[in-house]
Formats: sequence, C-alpha cells, structure tokens
Amino acid sequence: MTEPTSAFHADPPLFASGPYKALVIGARGAIGTAFAQAFRSEPNCLHLETISRSDGQGFDFNDQASIRAQADRVSARGPYEIIIDATGALVIHGVGPEKSLQNLQTDPLMQAFLINTVGPALVLRYFAPLLTKGASVYGKLSARVGSLSDNKKGGWYGYRSAKAALNMMLQNAALELQRKSPSLRVVALQPGTVRSALSEPFTSSSTALLEPKDSVAGMLQALRTLQVRPGAHFVDYQGLEIPW
Repeated sequence: MTEPTSAFHADPPLFASGPYKALVIGARGAIGTAFAQAFRSEPNCLHLETISRSDGQGFDFNDQASIRAQADRVSARGPYEIIIDATGALVIHGVGPEKSLQNLQTDPLMQAFLINTVGPALVLRYFAPLLTKGASVYGKLSARVGSLSDNKKGGWYGYRSAKAALNMMLQNAALELQRKSPSLRVVALQPGTVRSALSEPFTSSSTALLEPKDSVAGMLQALRTLQVRPGAHFVDYQGLEIPW
C-alpha cells in the first residue's frame, strides 16, 4: 500500500511572507470561526473580512444574486491574498447521510448538492476575482469521503457524491483561473474529524477529535507551503495529499 506523500514545499510562504488580506466565508461555523480567529491573531494580516448566513447581510445558496451581492460588498476592501470557503453541511433539514440506496430521496439529494457543490461553485465564481493577481490561495473545505479512489466503505451517497463533484469544480476552476493568475493555488481541504456540531452525531466517545483551532493551524501551514502547480490540490490538515 502506497503511503500518502506530503505536498509541503520548502520555499518561503506564498501568502504570508508579508502583509496580506484574508476573507473567510462561512465564518460562524466551528472551522470558519477558527480560521477567522487565526487570521486575527497574525500581525501580518492587515484586514480580515468575514461572511456568513447569520450576519444579517443576506447570504443564501438558494439565491445566486445574494452571493454576487456579498462579493460586491467586500470587493472594495480587497484584493485578498487568501480566501477560505468554510461552508458545507452533512445533516440538512434534519436528514443525515444515506447509508443505503433504499434511503435515497430526491429532495435531500438535491439539497446535499446545493449546499456542498452548487453553492460553493457560485461562491468561487463571484469571489475568485477578488484575489490578488500575484501569489494567492483559494481554500475550500472538502472531505476525504469525496475521494473516489479512497472510498472503501460506500454509503453516505449524497455527501460523498457532492464532495466529489465539488472537487471537480475546484480542479476545473484552478485550470481556468491559473491562465491569468499563474501563482494562484486552489486547494480542496480535508480538516480531519473536528469537534463540531456537524461531526457530533457521527462520532463516538472513543473517536479522536481535533479541536477546530488545531485543524485550522494544520491547514494554514499546508496552505502556506504548498507549491504552485497546474490544477488544484487535495490535501488534509497535515499537508498530506489525498488521491482524487
């Protein structure tokens, strides 16, 4: 069995070697909050912008115009060296991931794709232009279960499939955006099993959980040191590459 390889690179940091601006989307969840706190604690972060559904500004994946409006609202405070999209959901309207084909229903499947694929793709459309034209990072929370080659157990149909589709969106976008911004890195991030409302229904008392701040510290270290290459990266919070 092939061991995972590190995607770390020894070159100096590409987004934090000097002053930078950061933007976090989905900043009220456990991981989004930890990202925001990490940026606030860094002296090199000149400005942090945050967006969430609960901040009263009108941000809704069911409303494409609201996504565009939020990008317009924060554009004047850019450009940003790093944008993090920390949105996503495993349980939607009280319905968790399906364990069997017999559990599949149209509406939950559509919602899984809306929240985990379609919405983030539209966020990428409107927010990627806010990145600086120099070295920059667009990081999106994904999931190891979105890896086709890593899937050995099956189940979780909607969530797995939506994350796999998200990864393809990120790969497509990376190849397109890098034609104009060669130093851009687009990264699908696996945060590990983090202590949060999202993971709570699916973890036991024996499960080793990461604290959000520790997961985010690892992801930020990976983002600082990933080399520029054509296409997107898919890495975990330890900086180890995950097969697509």
